[in-house]
Amino acid sequence: MITTPPDALPDAVGSRRLVQNVIATWWYTVSGVLALEVMVVFLWLTAFIGLGASTWVTTAAAVGGLAWCATSLVLLLQYRHRDDTAGPMVGWRHLLLPLATAVVFGIFSGVVSGIWVIGALPIVQSLMLLNWPAGVHLRMMLTSMALLAGLWFIDWRVVFTDQDADASRSWWVFGFFTVALPAMTVMSLWWWDVLMTLDRARAAEARLGATQERLRVATDVHDLQGHHLQVIALQLELAERLLANDPEAARDQLRLARTSVAEARQGTRDLAMRFRGVPLPDEIANAVDLLRASGTTADASLSSGADQAPASVLGPVIRETTTNVLRHGGGKWARLSLVEETAAWRYEIANDRSADPSDEDQGSGLDGIVRRVEEAGGDVRIERGKGEFHVIVTVPKGSS
Repeated sequence: MITTPPDALPDAVGSRRLVQNVIATWWYTVSGVLALEVMVVFLWLTAFIGLGASTWVTTAAAVGGLAWCATSLVLLLQYRHRDDTAGPMVGWRHLLLPLATAVVFGIFSGVVSGIWVIGALPIVQSLMLLNWPAGVHLRMMLTSMALLAGLWFIDWRVVFTDQDADASRSWWVFGFFTVALPAMTVMSLWWWDVLMTLDRARAAEARLGATQERLRVATDVHDLQGHHLQVIALQLELAERLLANDPEAARDQLRLARTSVAEARQGTRDLAMRFRGVPLPDEIANAVDLLRASGTTADASLSSGADQAPASVLGPVIRETTTNVLRHGGGKWARLSLVEETAAWRYEIANDRSADPSDEDQGSGLDGIVRRVEEAGGDVRIERGKGEFHVIVTVPKGSS
């Protein structure tokens, strides 16, 4: 038996979990960039204090730095849905406030501190968050780092020439994070771009798969109906020709045409049933997803060849038992399993029982399950334990 972890369940569970992972990665990227900015502001405030700035200047720089970090969130949210074909100023009305905040904060910080690199970085950093094409973004990052490194060196020669060794070491730390901030920001955004590219590729692959499946269905329908309709047309044409001279032979052709119509109808029904059926691993995955969406802790285990189990029998059973859990279960936990035995498949679902006595009656759903399974030659066992409810279904291999 293979125990299927939650992230290995196909389709519905996997798709929802993937979306959740993409959203989580986005907020991880945003929090990483903002944390870097806050850290740099903290280093700046340390530098202000080291230079003997007054309390009001340090406080104003702190407030301005936090405002700059907050408005950077607007740029990041704008970047989330970036389009490579659009320019950096797409949606420019939303960009005015964060860019103006960065300029005002940069000028204020640079003037009151006399440090060029402090004045330049907020503006440079805000430019890094715009929707630049990949190549332009890289060149801007390299240019920005070179500019900041030059300004930092100038400030070091002018401001810290006479400072002690401890202040000099702090200045090196200050310089490293200030100069490296654009690079760390661009690498974080690059990781997000890679993730979105992969997500778009996954979506395109899913659409392509659906298109190919539709083409396959259309081809099968065309081949099936085209063949039968052509045969029917020939039989009717022959009956028309024979009607005057050999009525009995004409009637034979009409009977054959009627048989061909019945075969076409049955073939179409069989084709529809084949495409309508959902593989049992997918049925169980959908059941787990539905239970989790309702707040129930659910997990599943499947044998390696579960897709070979009789879906026409067990598919409705899985759906009905899942509905019973949602309606009558306690809502805390549920376990599903599909196990291959020597000559049969065994499906089992267990869940906690509701504390409400009115939920003891499971309705007519279980009766329908019993009838369906018995018609397929299987059996159903229902166990009501203390605080638990089990439905165990055994179906012979080859059932349909």
